[in-house]
Amino acid sequence: MDNNLKHKNIIEAVKEELTCSAHNLDHVFRVYKLCSFIANHEKDVDLEVLIPAALLHDIGRVKESKDNTGEIDHAVLGAEMAGEILKSLDYSNNEIDKIKHCITSHRFRSGNEPKTIEAKILFDADKLDVIGATGIARTFMLAGQFGQRLTSDEETSEYLSHNTVENGRIKDVSKHTPFIEYELKFKKIPSKLYTNKGKEIGEKRIAFMEEYFTRLKEEINGI
Repeated sequence: MDNNLKHKNIIEAVKEELTCSAHNLDHVFRVYKLCSFIANHEKDVDLEVLIPAALLHDIGRVKESKDNTGEIDHAVLGAEMAGEILKSLDYSNNEIDKIKHCITSHRFRSGNEPKTIEAKILFDADKLDVIGATGIARTFMLAGQFGQRLTSDEETSEYLSHNTVENGRIKDVSKHTPFIEYELKFKKIPSKLYTNKGKEIGEKRIAFMEEYFTRLKEEINGI
């Protein structure tokens, strides 16, 4: 089976699993494009590891979202789900292991550091898609989905004390807000990226985000 056909089969498998508006195939394809762009600025990138990893990286996301126990980590579960799909498409064990590493290590809270250049590129691309103009759009898509307010009456420190669990996961998503997400997560992203091109893109995107949230706060306050 040639690689293009393999990729098409992967996309079909992912399409069946992703139903969340902010983590759907649109997100997957944006991450794939960012991966391809960043890869052009790095050396010795194995695209036959990076491309399947990008397409499969969020395949466990919906199962995590539906899990009320907080025990499912979509990166870990997704790597196992991806492994089964890749086996059925005749990927080698070596390729599968490399792709699974990319998926397992693509999120902040997985506790698994990306070790390979492919894993670092996927990590950066996935994080870049949550900041900038796209990140703002996705944040408000999720805010609408979960009935969130624009702002909270609480300070961020008060919010952290009662609405997050030990691993940083949110207990009640409806009490979360776009402003809190920006303060807790988005502002930190550029400093956590691995590739030079990823950092460059991240700085530009977060500057735009800062300007937007500053303006939004002014308008909410009637300025």
